[in-house]
Amino acid sequence: MIPEIGFFTLSLSLGVALIQSVMPLIGLKKNNLTLMSLADNAAIMQVLLLSISFATLIHSFISSDFSVINVYQNSHTTKPLIYKITGVWGNHEGSLLLWVLILAIFGGAVVLFGNNLSKRIKAAALSVQGMIGLGFIAFIIFTSNPFERLNPVPLDGKGLNPLLQDPGLAIHPPMLYLGYVGFSMAFSFAIAALIEGKVDSLWARWVRPWTLAAWTFLTVGIGLGSWWAYYELGWGGWWYWDPVENASFIPWLTGTALIHSLVVLEKRDSLKSWTILLAIVTFSLSLLGTFLVRSGVLTSVHAFASDPSRGIFILILLLITVGGSLTLYAIKAPKLDQSGVFSPISRESSLLINNIFLATSASTVLIGTLYPLVAESIGIGKISVGPPYFNMVFIPIFIPLIILMGIGPYLPWRKAKIINIYLNLKVVVLLTIISFVLFFSFSNYKLNDLAGCAGITLSAWVIFSISNDFINKIKLFKNPIQDCLNRARNLRRSAYGMMFAHIGVGLLIIGISGSSAWKQELIVSLKPGEEIRIAGNRIIFKEINFLNASNYQSLMGEFYLVEKQVLMKPERRIYNQPEQLTTEAAIHSNLWSDIYLVIGDGPNNEGAYTVRAFFEPFIPFLWYGVLIMGTGGILSLTDRSVKVTPKRSRNNKAVPKAGSI
Repeated sequence: MIPEIGFFTLSLSLGVALIQSVMPLIGLKKNNLTLMSLADNAAIMQVLLLSISFATLIHSFISSDFSVINVYQNSHTTKPLIYKITGVWGNHEGSLLLWVLILAIFGGAVVLFGNNLSKRIKAAALSVQGMIGLGFIAFIIFTSNPFERLNPVPLDGKGLNPLLQDPGLAIHPPMLYLGYVGFSMAFSFAIAALIEGKVDSLWARWVRPWTLAAWTFLTVGIGLGSWWAYYELGWGGWWYWDPVENASFIPWLTGTALIHSLVVLEKRDSLKSWTILLAIVTFSLSLLGTFLVRSGVLTSVHAFASDPSRGIFILILLLITVGGSLTLYAIKAPKLDQSGVFSPISRESSLLINNIFLATSASTVLIGTLYPLVAESIGIGKISVGPPYFNMVFIPIFIPLIILMGIGPYLPWRKAKIINIYLNLKVVVLLTIISFVLFFSFSNYKLNDLAGCAGITLSAWVIFSISNDFINKIKLFKNPIQDCLNRARNLRRSAYGMMFAHIGVGLLIIGISGSSAWKQELIVSLKPGEEIRIAGNRIIFKEINFLNASNYQSLMGEFYLVEKQVLMKPERRIYNQPEQLTTEAAIHSNLWSDIYLVIGDGPNNEGAYTVRAFFEPFIPFLWYGVLIMGTGGILSLTDRSVKVTPKRSRNNKAVPKAGSI
């Protein structure tokens, strides 16, 4: 009975989505406030209905109701409770229901926090949200029903993919969806602005918080996914330019460009058409990622196996959304008022160039991801595009972007003088050069060392630049310390958010450069009692233990890391349901590097086991960088100058308040 309630509320939400899509548009056409206000009620009703539907699916998983096909295929009675719950979105049908629930929650948030929005813009944006929801709810009901029954009822389920039975996967998908779906708000506001023919600084203030929130969630989601791949898959890596990895990275790049473009629009009333286009493209790329993951056109450890009919349905949704929005853009964008003239050397120009580099890098990743699919479809054959291509085309584009990141904070709005930029940056340039010399002097003067030192130098450039800018803002070393503290206290959170985000990028570059240049790997056959050495660390293989858990058996090796006096316990697990072999790496981490152990096949005829040992220098900086970038996004969101409900003047017109990027 409970699954039927879930399907019933899901079906009701389809009708509500139809009302939310159509009635506000009629209200806009007739300037009827009553019809426009239906968007608010429908959006709240969507949240309630989809919450009930999702709750019933969770109940079915927790209670192991194997009369529901989705539960039978993705759960088992012996699974721990946490994995019964995460199994709800560890499959195609359940994850799509979570997707539309998050979409509804964002629409409901607009109703709750958007009281000062223009009624027409608000109604139009919620109508667009309703259209997106309408398409995906229909997709779930007609092709991916999570409540479909099974008869006769089996005694037990098939279980969840063991790779997904991990705490990281409990958080990673919801975070990604909050990012993907969050960009739908920027898209909806962009379409609403095109419908109304009005894009201005106030519109940018309305859109920026939603974009910041989506960017923050997506940043953390991608970081969690990389962390999971690093410690769970047992290969010692954190990124492989996998097509599904790229599917989340591409909208992150354009979303980053959108945030910076919104700042220019808010401050200088410039880049109107470009900002609207970025909002459309970013969400379209999020939908493309959904298509790639769920259409069955690619194979990945991350992808859901789906039948072609589902892929065709999503492709149709994608074509309607992208084609319709770009057609509206082509008609309306030329009519937008363009203003805000600025000099080629100015903050506006630097942010525009920043946008160009980000958009170009996103394009190169998109081409590399889609080219094998296109080549196979037109009969060229199966072509693999891997890390060599992406590293070759992506890194040269990203290097000038990083350099510009260090210059941007020193450029004033409208027009800058080169001499002033030089005077502000001369100390930063000197410190950056010293950093390169110091790092390279301790290296072995090989090509990898040069590349690693160059990467760390770029990160030093960003971190020194941001630190120097902060010192200048609080007038450290110039004014009394109490005055400096007062200035630091009075700096807006958005300024701190920018600093944290950029420093996070710098730390991320340290992790990428160091782990790529100086990583060491050792693969040996080892018997208990024998030892290996890697990066100056002595590791003794002590013994093998066999363990039985509720849903798997484990072969666990015990290794003693002598220098750190730490016992490391990598595992090889065999899950019962479904039967699958997985590895559990043992990782010892300090502040700057990891020792990483994996136990593989064995024992052989001589009683030896295959052991893989990695030395991962600087890799913890990857996770520091993601954490600090996410913190920067949160700080910016909590700034009073970045609000969904800007203050109003006496004449009841919203007045933008000066903020800081």
